[in-house]
Amino acid sequence: MNTKGHCYSKDIILQAVYFKLRFTLSYRDVEEIMKIRGVLVDHATIQRWVYKFAPFIELEMKKRKGRVGTSWRLDETYIKVKGIWCYLYRAVDKLGNKVDFLLTRKRQRMSAPSFLIKAIGNNCRPRVINIDKSGF
Repeated sequence: MNTKGHCYSKDIILQAVYFKLRFTLSYRDVEEIMKIRGVLVDHATIQRWVYKFAPFIELEMKKRKGRVGTSWRLDETYIKVKGIWCYLYRAVDKLGNKVDFLLTRKRQRMSAPSFLIKAIGNNCRPRVINIDKSGF
């Protein structure tokens, strides 16, 4: 990640981007947090940093992510999240490591196939996929 030409150091930029991506904060909230920490930066600048550096951070996270097995189990369940009923699609490997998950408010026809395509794209192609009897 090249921060050459920016007025702030790499550590400050990464801290601001981290706050925005990790927590449900607005850009103005991140601006305020950075101000409390002694860094005066505008919310529009933080937005530009997020758009510019988020792909690099995502690539680094994918490199650090552990490998999953080639035998997956997929299931779909109906759970309550903050008082709202939602559909949870999840995939785990044979050892119980989380492959991926998808949380949706409505059960749509393309939710499960798009979830599976995304899970395969983010991980290796599985040798075997076991599903429950939900018609996944």
